Amino acid sequence: TVEENWASIIAGRSGLGPITHFDAKGRGFGTQIAAEVKGFDPLKRLGPKEVRRMDRVIQFAVIAAFDAVEHAKLAITPENAERVGVIVGSGIGGLATLEQQALVLAEKGPKRVSPFLIPMMIADMPAGQVSISLGAKGTNFCPVSACATSAHAIGEATENIRRGAVDVVIAGGTEAAITPLSIAGFGSMTALSTRNDEPQRASRPFDRERDGFVMGEGAAMLVLEELEFARARGATILGEVLGYGSTADANHITQPAPGGEGGVRAMRIALSDAGLRPEQIDYLNAHGTSTPLNETLETASIKTAFGEYAYRLPISSTKSMTGHLLGAAGALEAIYCLKAIETSIIPPTINYEFPDPTCDLDYVPNEPRRADLTHVMTNSLGFGGHNVSLILRKFGE
Repeated sequence: TVEENWASIIAGRSGLGPITHFDAKGRGFGTQIAAEVKGFDPLKRLGPKEVRRMDRVIQFAVIAAFDAVEHAKLAITPENAERVGVIVGSGIGGLATLEQQALVLAEKGPKRVSPFLIPMMIADMPAGQVSISLGAKGTNFCPVSACATSAHAIGEATENIRRGAVDVVIAGGTEAAITPLSIAGFGSMTALSTRNDEPQRASRPFDRERDGFVMGEGAAMLVLEELEFARARGATILGEVLGYGSTADANHITQPAPGGEGGVRAMRIALSDAGLRPEQIDYLNAHGTSTPLNETLETASIKTAFGEYAYRLPISSTKSMTGHLLGAAGALEAIYCLKAIETSIIPPTINYEFPDPTCDLDYVPNEPRRADLTHVMTNSLGFGGHNVSLILRKFGE
């Protein structure tokens, strides 16, 4: 649950451990650690036939959407269904199903390939299945922008509501890419940590000894509503999406632009959209993946966007505890920002032991921090040069 998860975050507990989905050690994978969802039983919320016809990435999405709608006490009825949209993204989609069925094709031939391969594999199907499961008939689509995916989902949901296309959007992301092919592929790029003997210390954003990200999995969903619609139904309002900035680096397939200039523009656009000055941001949830280049350039981008105030701005990376959920990361971190506002607690960056001279800002190292928060920013940066910044505000401020 959100509360259990947040309790772990503010306690600085890592969710990382050895991979159990497949035998990474026995098969000689360089990376043998990940942040797996533990104790997940889809049959507690879905029927056996549904489970068989949904990749894990879809199961995560549908169950997280159920939880979000229940938490919001939102009733989707024939009267309002056409005004309820779903924007749910996945960076990779149903990769486990694709891998399994590719083996079936190779070993048993085309007639043995499952007729459910395509609807279990394609990246838009989490959004489609959430819509089907909830009966939501408004706008429905799937952004795919690598690690910026679910931040884009929240931003585009906000824009759809602003222009009056819908009153409500279930927005977020889902990922289930702890698979042999994925770990091998990211490993071949040398993007993953190989700190296999101490997994809980492996994700260490901004630390000099960081050696790559740790793959995570899961889903995170938010219910976004037009203000008067929410008020009319007596909704409990957790916060407001105030600013959204989206840019491209147009630079390199994996490396951020020099100086993080694409991120700078995303942050500046979000600040302009929100009508805020840089010094009005009380906390920044960084992209902070624990890769050597990412934190250096993200730090540089924060300095450019915030000027001298960057040195007084509390910054943390919750990926130090969750690993990197790829397409689901942005939505998860937006939820952490809302919880930070609600509880007046800034989550820490754990495993920060060795200062890096290229990363010299306040990363809220190792311990949570009490603070009154009104405006918070969260950054998401994806392979391909996708940059998103979101600004959330304490409601009523």
